[in-house]
Amino acid sequence: MNLGNAHYLEQQQRRESSARTYPRKLPLALTQAHGITVKDADGKTYYDCLAGAGTLALGHNHPAVVEAMQEVLASGLPLHTLDLTTPVKEQFVDELFAALPPEFAARARIQFCGPSGADAVEAAVKLVKTATGRRTMMSFHGGYHGMTSGALSLTGNLGPKREVSGLMPDVHFLPYPYAYRCPFGEGGEDSHRLSSRYIERMLDDPESGILPPAGIILEAVQGEGGVIPAPEPWLREIRRITRERGIPMIVDEVQAGVGRTGRMWAFEHAGIVPDVLIISKAVGGSLPLSVVVYDESLDTWQPGAHAGTFRGNQLAMAAGSATLRYIREAGVVEHAAKMGEKLLGALLEVQRESGCIGEVRGKGLMVGAEIVNKAAGADALGSYPAHPELAKSIQRECLERGLILELGGRHGSVVRFLPPLIITEEQIEAITGIFGEAVAAAEASCGVLQEVCG
Repeated sequence: MNLGNAHYLEQQQRRESSARTYPRKLPLALTQAHGITVKDADGKTYYDCLAGAGTLALGHNHPAVVEAMQEVLASGLPLHTLDLTTPVKEQFVDELFAALPPEFAARARIQFCGPSGADAVEAAVKLVKTATGRRTMMSFHGGYHGMTSGALSLTGNLGPKREVSGLMPDVHFLPYPYAYRCPFGEGGEDSHRLSSRYIERMLDDPESGILPPAGIILEAVQGEGGVIPAPEPWLREIRRITRERGIPMIVDEVQAGVGRTGRMWAFEHAGIVPDVLIISKAVGGSLPLSVVVYDESLDTWQPGAHAGTFRGNQLAMAAGSATLRYIREAGVVEHAAKMGEKLLGALLEVQRESGCIGEVRGKGLMVGAEIVNKAAGADALGSYPAHPELAKSIQRECLERGLILELGGRHGSVVRFLPPLIITEEQIEAITGIFGEAVAAAEASCGVLQEVCG
């Protein structure tokens, strides 16, 4: 008997937690997946531009990844090892260190964490607090670092924090250079210059009210915060500021890493090297795996300072090794950069033809389109208010046409594109064609016509 989406969704609603998220916006029960496409229980095929929130660097069921997992399963190697080492684990470390900038790899240590990126964030916080003897942490407006207690305390989004008391204390938030909605009300290059100057002066102010930090954590491209790339001069300034003051710089590349931005690591666009690098999602080749890689000078914690039962996930290490190897040997990073330019250009064309896209931005295959209400008028920067209702309508119209996309950013008004890095130019044309149709349909259904919006 063939059971459709409705059956599985009803079961899910009846039995799963009310905290579930994606099925509320993407009411699908998936039955098959290959490359950039998935099929639901009703037999409909979709382009997947969510791809496990960036986890599926090589798409669904890539042959190189599947073969690596099958080899482990057939070998008799243990699948669960805690942090005992195996040939599979050592191969993974070899592949990962080979993917790091040489100057970072030469001094690197690695901590295997529990299976989520949030657990790696927790480990990174413990690491820098232990190494520096300080307790204060600094994060950024719009940052996203996970849903566990410490990681949530470092996250900018207020929604998941409202009902949770007792989050990690001594966390302070800094202005991130978001030019379209500049925290200083200036925009342009002034946004990043003012941010770095403010941070430097605040750190040097003996009456700032903020104790010297154990670490500063940031994303080189904010993902959940709305696909906001940090300006490269700003990243270089933050690196200078933190190095001069002995503050560990933690870069969270859970979503932006492993080739997503057209470089293996997003921080490489700025030519910097962090003290601590947080990696998950794509590094496990579609399976749960997270690690922290850090400078050996910080390796002062004691045995057992951070642990986790499933930090020895051998299948994920095999899948991750295969992914890293294929990315390197097949030129996937360069391909992602090229396809990212195609995607960005096509979305800019949609912006020109529509009346509701305030900005298109991103790096590589991490791109967002901010949906705005131009009928409401612009602010002093020329930026329009967010239009979350229209963004949701665009997402629904895309789904109806066979395209899976997620929303993010302020008020959930940024349509986000995170396709597998193996996407082709023809697929980009198809995806952006669907998106353009969806934008036009959503504008019409919301009564936001061209003559009103643009």
